[in-house]
Amino acid sequence: MASPAVGSRPATVAVLLSFVAGYVDTVGFVALFGLFTAHVTGNFVLIGAALSRDAHGGLIAKLAALPVFILAVAATTWFVQARNRTAKPALPGILLAQALLLAAFAAVGVIAAPITDIDTPLAVLAGLLGVAAMGTQNAASRLLLTELPPTTVMTGGVTQFSIDATYLLRSAAGPEAAAARARLLKFAPPVGAFAVGAIAGAVLVTQLGFLALLLPILALLIVMRLTWPAAVPVVEKAGGTRA
Repeated sequence: MASPAVGSRPATVAVLLSFVAGYVDTVGFVALFGLFTAHVTGNFVLIGAALSRDAHGGLIAKLAALPVFILAVAATTWFVQARNRTAKPALPGILLAQALLLAAFAAVGVIAAPITDIDTPLAVLAGLLGVAAMGTQNAASRLLLTELPPTTVMTGGVTQFSIDATYLLRSAAGPEAAAARARLLKFAPPVGAFAVGAIAGAVLVTQLGFLALLLPILALLIVMRLTWPAAVPVVEKAGGTRA
């Protein structure tokens, strides 16, 4: 039975959130000259590459991404704790906050366009709004959606997919194979959705600019609708596990 936090369609929720992450990450990367919004540690690789080439463009946003991400995670954690203390659901508010942050990301991006210099104040602000939005989703994944596969960083999902596919290639029968098959059915759709989101984001941002962010906002509203009827508070422990 699905957990109350994700409603009765956890697989759909996982696919939609993975699509959002892949899409937004790619929009930020394409429109803001290589800024990652969903997995901000990737920005440190780009910072190192830029420094090695003595090309410092975009360093402001990339350096600011980690503290902004941490603040977004902290704010989300505080919100979950506050809602739990009053026995009220936290997920709808978190999804709404993420959608509003993405809307602000889009609005600032439209105002700043065409962006030819990532270090201008509006371009930096747009990128950090995107980082805050995805920090919110990362926190929600750890605090409230722990039964779902990862929806923002796909390394773990791809690793698990590879492990289980190897088990099935060796043997299609037995308890290990059955467990591997069940995990494949759980992990493969979000990985695929992330990839589809990344491709869609790359295509649509070149055609629509920052207005392309309306699509992941719509996806978040659908997730909110899917989870709203059954959204109830859960008590989280340090590290994102449930009580």
